[in-house]
Amino acid sequence: MKKLLYFLAIFSLLISCVSKKNQVIKQNILTLKDSYCKAPFQYNYVNKFPSYNSDSIIAANHDLKGLFSDQSILILNALDNLDEVHQIMELKKDTSLESQVKVLQLKSKINSKITIALTELDAVAAEFDCEGERVAQIGNYVDNLNDSRNNKLILYSIVAGAAASVAGGIVQDNGWSNAIDISGGVLGAGFGLATLNPKGKKVEFIHSRNLLRDIWKQKLESTNFPPFVWYMYTEKKFSTKDGKPIIQNIKKRWLHFQFDNDLKAADKSVIFSDGGFYRSDDLHNRAAMLNQMQSATRTINQNINYLLLDLDRLIL
Repeated sequence: MKKLLYFLAIFSLLISCVSKKNQVIKQNILTLKDSYCKAPFQYNYVNKFPSYNSDSIIAANHDLKGLFSDQSILILNALDNLDEVHQIMELKKDTSLESQVKVLQLKSKINSKITIALTELDAVAAEFDCEGERVAQIGNYVDNLNDSRNNKLILYSIVAGAAASVAGGIVQDNGWSNAIDISGGVLGAGFGLATLNPKGKKVEFIHSRNLLRDIWKQKLESTNFPPFVWYMYTEKKFSTKDGKPIIQNIKKRWLHFQFDNDLKAADKSVIFSDGGFYRSDDLHNRAAMLNQMQSATRTINQNINYLLLDLDRLIL
């Protein structure tokens, strides 16, 4: 009997520790539930997008082909700086001090537009980064909840088996002893099977400003992205392969790796909604998708870097 009481005391202590840990986890989930990543001030960008008729733009500026790449020409057009470049080319024919000053003024005007574009890219990438960290944190908490649940069930199974063993040794009647052993075994097995829950617990996670929804729909229906950034995502000339826009290739990868090519399930996923109840797998998928978009956004800086190099060669 003393052995049974000993097991029960240890069991109660462990349950108390697990309960306190779960309270801390749930409080942290409440903290992470709503986004703290969105900017405190919402800037209303002018809803004006550059022309997507890229071949015509490049053909109309064929005189720049020897100095600028096709992508640089398209960025200049997107920033509304093609006129300044043409003026610089004309002024370069005149070596007077006045012409040189005007060239520097025009270059400063172009650089100002480029700086704004770079800060827009950095701001979007930073929000993707922040959202990715927020999702990863709550994903870890849900993993901890699932681990705590499984640990408790394993503990129940061990205690049930131990209690049945002790009780079986105390009871002298063979019939009752066998019944206790069988019941303890069934109860322990039940707790063990309960740990085989592949989906695990759910947690509410809100993201009314959903950065991934427009990417998935391939259509800008919100104010989440500045027009220049969205243009860089969707202009096929900035694709690294296949001649498809950046976000089209990203959607293809998401469908394959995150949703096993199940388009209907992807369209209904909580990931592209305003938020809802997430399981651990959904949270980890969302974190991976946000990190992919952060990387894709930062790679656009390379295109702008090439443009700056082309401009320097023009001025020198």
